[in-house]
Amino acid sequence: MYTSESIKYSARTEIGQTSRILVVEDEEIIQEMLAVALEEEGYGVVTAPDGRAAVEYLKNFEPNGGEFPFDLLILDLMLPQINGLDICRLLRHQGNPVPILMLSAKGSETDRVLGLEVGADDYLTKPFSMRELVARCRALLRRQRLITLPQLPVLKFKEVTLNPQECRVLVRGQEVNLSPKEFRLLELFMSYARRVWSREQLLDQVWGPDFVGDSKTVDVHIRWLREKLEQDPSHPEYIVTVRGFGYRFG
Repeated sequence: MYTSESIKYSARTEIGQTSRILVVEDEEIIQEMLAVALEEEGYGVVTAPDGRAAVEYLKNFEPNGGEFPFDLLILDLMLPQINGLDICRLLRHQGNPVPILMLSAKGSETDRVLGLEVGADDYLTKPFSMRELVARCRALLRRQRLITLPQLPVLKFKEVTLNPQECRVLVRGQEVNLSPKEFRLLELFMSYARRVWSREQLLDQVWGPDFVGDSKTVDVHIRWLREKLEQDPSHPEYIVTVRGFGYRFG
């Protein structure tokens, strides 16, 4: 049994939806630097000093709802007791898909390939910058969230069908080709049918708050959308102008 001296659990892990990261690193200075850098980014961090401590912790942890307690593992390759490769093999053998970032002072191609082949998702060679490590963690967590996102519902309104998963739009049974901005506009409209949107709100939602340009770009994209959706674009039934306010769908 490992005490709190061997496994440190950050209080940040108990905050709402904070991503939880297990750092398994035997070099105390590197372990502390990793914990501080990740906690500053808002992640919950658990640290373990060797492979056996990490395995025991994972085995004894009783997560709520039966879910795996971590969203990401950072494993040093050369660990005392049980090395990072064996931990990685064990988790993959159990069918655990948790993202794993492998750390190692060994930077040869053979070592990197071996780490990836046993199931690591990424490999970082020491010495490394904390900025790069945090960026790689973000990328792995983002990728995992995309994999586990629930399927978005197909949106339908009269004779228009939009499939967010396939990025396809059918109008009166025929597929139409939309640009990314046109697709995002239509998805927003169909998600909130009959809601009135101002040009500024549409710019913020579709182009982003950092967009620099003329709000007339919204009018241009609305015109293009109408040409693809409406039977008579001059008398639209889908994207309607609400004078003095903006646009609504339906």
